[in-house]
Amino acid sequence: MIDLTVNIAGIKMKSPIILASGTCGWGLEYKGLVDFNKVGAITTKGVSLYPKEGNPPPRIAETPCGMLNSIGLENPGVDEFVKSLPEIKELGTKIIVNIFGESKEEIFHLVEKIEGVDGIELNVSCPNVEKGGMEFGRSPEITEELVKGIKSITHIPLIVKLTPNTDRILDVARASEEAGADCLSLVNTYIGTMVDIEKRRPVLGKISGGLSGPAIKPLAIYTLVRVREVVKIPIIGMGGIMNWRDALEFLIAGADAIGVGTALFSDPTTPEKIYDGLKKYLEENKIYSILKIINTLEVKDG
Repeated sequence: MIDLTVNIAGIKMKSPIILASGTCGWGLEYKGLVDFNKVGAITTKGVSLYPKEGNPPPRIAETPCGMLNSIGLENPGVDEFVKSLPEIKELGTKIIVNIFGESKEEIFHLVEKIEGVDGIELNVSCPNVEKGGMEFGRSPEITEELVKGIKSITHIPLIVKLTPNTDRILDVARASEEAGADCLSLVNTYIGTMVDIEKRRPVLGKISGGLSGPAIKPLAIYTLVRVREVVKIPIIGMGGIMNWRDALEFLIAGADAIGVGTALFSDPTTPEKIYDGLKKYLEENKIYSILKIINTLEVKDG
């Protein structure tokens, strides 16, 4: 028997495949499209304490190797999420709720309202109003304060989602682990801009957006390898995973699970195909457990 189960910070999942935040709504949007029997967990789109309208359109633009998005974290707020939770649970997979806020206090109040989920993913790629608009995730000190505060008020496993748009990602990763984070997820999107040459204006309504898709995969794996060297807690790797071979790269490079995001827009059956591909690979190589693959990257000296 081939075993694809993994345990991420106490979250026991039937496969290492996670639907990434911001790409699957609350999971309900993919009902009937995704085979949730082969999905280890879904990560909801970002949930805030209060409803948020998001950015002006256009919000999405296709790139040659992916997409730019500037949704602006639109959502109806945590109270509406809590009301939908019973229906989300009917999908039959683990639920990780992605959260964000504009201040530490706002995030703490938000966490206090959350129960009945399997994990909390803290998005530290958000503007920090308290510190003049700097992203939380660019400051190890602020990230540490956030993690300690959240861990003091909830028993739910905490995942910290790191931004690659900083030269201090290793410091932030260390600070997250030392503060008590149970897991990291990386990478979030890279900042990018597209120009409409006819109108001579930015394609997106907010000028810049987050770049995702195959274009960022080598960058994401490089970051994963570097972070894996400095932390021991589990890591959920993501960034341009389109098929089982991509997923395998991340797992070998040190990810304990993988996030599938942009691929869902072009093919909602991608998670199922990745599951089947990983299972076939293990069978052909006579490897009984996916755990035997994780973090097996061999790096030559020099």
